[in-house]
Amino acid sequence: MLEPVPSRIEPIFSPRIWGTRSLAPYFPDKTNLAEPVGEAWVTAREASILNGPFAGLALGNAWQRMPVDWRGTRLANTPDFPLLVKFIFPEEKLSIQVHPNDAYAAEHEQAAGGRGKTEMWHIVSNRPCAEILLGFKAPITQKELRDSIAHHTIEDLLVHRWVSSGDTYFVPAGTIHAIGPGSVICEVQEYSDLTYRVYDFGRVDSAGKPRELHIDKALYVASLQPTENLKRSPLALHSPDANKHLLVGCDFFATERWDCHKMTFIESEAEQFQLIVILEGSGKLHDSDESYPFRSGQAWFLPASLPTILLQPDQPTSLLRVFVPDYRTLHHQLRSLGFEESALARVLVS
Repeated sequence: MLEPVPSRIEPIFSPRIWGTRSLAPYFPDKTNLAEPVGEAWVTAREASILNGPFAGLALGNAWQRMPVDWRGTRLANTPDFPLLVKFIFPEEKLSIQVHPNDAYAAEHEQAAGGRGKTEMWHIVSNRPCAEILLGFKAPITQKELRDSIAHHTIEDLLVHRWVSSGDTYFVPAGTIHAIGPGSVICEVQEYSDLTYRVYDFGRVDSAGKPRELHIDKALYVASLQPTENLKRSPLALHSPDANKHLLVGCDFFATERWDCHKMTFIESEAEQFQLIVILEGSGKLHDSDESYPFRSGQAWFLPASLPTILLQPDQPTSLLRVFVPDYRTLHHQLRSLGFEESALARVLVS
């Protein structure tokens, strides 16, 4: 049996034409960059594990070797690591885009992994007037959408929302969307990189060529109906040692935000591993044998069989706790704690 330990993951940084040349303070060694970086994939399958029995292995390879007591009993037969968490650093608008759902991806995109992409965004920080574009204002036909792309008016059809630090948005597959400049976002999603680019504001890449658009595929998978309010209202969870909120729970992931000002217990569940992503702050994680320093920008894999550990903040610390739930079990647990259906509807998406 491999001794379970908190295992830190080294992120992968992805250059993007809309990115930034400084990732401080989240990644203080990433400043004065030669090219703009748009994303830090903190749970990329290619990312290295830095400590513990899987040190030196890429996360995806380590997952293949992990015993059930590390993965969790619910994920014993999950072939590939299931969650992608990333920080997004836009200094310009991202393309207007859409992601397919699992059914479409399984039928048409096996070469790209066969997984769709449902995601959530948590706003970590923002400058004034930072905005997102999320879904249509009114019903639209495929012809109207295609015409709006050709006439450069698609932005006028989309819902524009100002964002603030602490906001959370659920973005189901099929939702046309874009992220504007001026915020830092932590995104939690199905492990997929399938993106159909609809409109790119006339930009060209470093070679002077327009980036590829995927209009026909986008038209097929996009929801053309007005978008419901996809902003989620956090659900306060009882905790004696931290300010905890459930942000989103769906079939693919559940995400909580913890704001920790004192020693906080982190308990494991045999059914699933959990990820801890540090948004801000620093301190140490303590297990029975060792202490592990942490700081903002880091992601930690906590095995399902890990005994209770302690988080000791040196300064106020905010983190996301992410896991793969069984949706019905999660719903039942919350109902048994006394939450009404009206409250659960704010955060649970079946």
